[in-house]
Amino acid sequence: MQAVVMHETGDADVLRYEEIDRPEPGDGEVLIKVHVASVNPADWKLRRGFMNKPLPTVLGYDVSGTVETSRADGFAEGDEVFGSSASGGYAEYSTASAGVIAKKPEGVSHEQAAAIPVAGLTAWQALFDRGALRSGQTALIAGAAGGVGHFAVQFAKVAGARVIGTGSTRNRDFVLGLGADEYVDYTQQDVGEAVSGADVAFDTVGGDTTASLLPAVREGGMLVTIAGAPPEEVARGRGVRAELHVMSPKPEQLARIAELVASGDVRVEIAEAMPLADVKRAHELSESGHVRGKLVLTVAT
Repeated sequence: MQAVVMHETGDADVLRYEEIDRPEPGDGEVLIKVHVASVNPADWKLRRGFMNKPLPTVLGYDVSGTVETSRADGFAEGDEVFGSSASGGYAEYSTASAGVIAKKPEGVSHEQAAAIPVAGLTAWQALFDRGALRSGQTALIAGAAGGVGHFAVQFAKVAGARVIGTGSTRNRDFVLGLGADEYVDYTQQDVGEAVSGADVAFDTVGGDTTASLLPAVREGGMLVTIAGAPPEEVARGRGVRAELHVMSPKPEQLARIAELVASGDVRVEIAEAMPLADVKRAHELSESGHVRGKLVLTVAT
């Protein structure tokens, strides 16, 4: 089968489109004929060597496709599924554990489904599992136009929260169109001065942004970050909890998010769909940090 293989770490040129053996599913796994895979920052961070993984390897966490072979209860040949890949999603075929995939609703395209797992679950768990966001509260979403951020804005709104998004000037209308009640343009305003009393602040950006959100959070509130070490000591001094969240695959949450997409309550923004062979350009775009929504790679029709 054709796959994108990384033999060494480095820039996008280390990604090679080549022929490799098809993976075999183990007990409790399925073999998926991949229709679409999506690109996440974790992919290029692995490629850069910021995270350890034995080489050579096939990158790609998110896949959507059709079950080719099943060795797992609850899934049969021909089922359309989406979720997290075990063998790497940048390939014509991928294995996945039954515990990290869900069946794709008919009303959700493979492009939409492939965009959900990492970004959608990260946003869902950060807001609700970690941040305990409830109806009537205020959620502040930093990086609201990105892959994780655009899901977070919509999930918070569906939950009945007041939503404030942050981002650059060009993304104002997009984020407000997702349902945000207010928007802070970080190129024009300091979020800590523009916002106060947030119950949950969700940082998808990292760097200096993380600490800049603290003044916007009420005493007793929560700052959740996915992009670096949380400023726990400074946060405690303000009476705020600050925690790092790492996503864990949960098929029931995947299914719930897909239902929201199928019903039209949540929109999946696809920045661009490109062939798997264009993976180098996809990585370069993702690494730029300015992608609106999600980048996906089409593998099969």
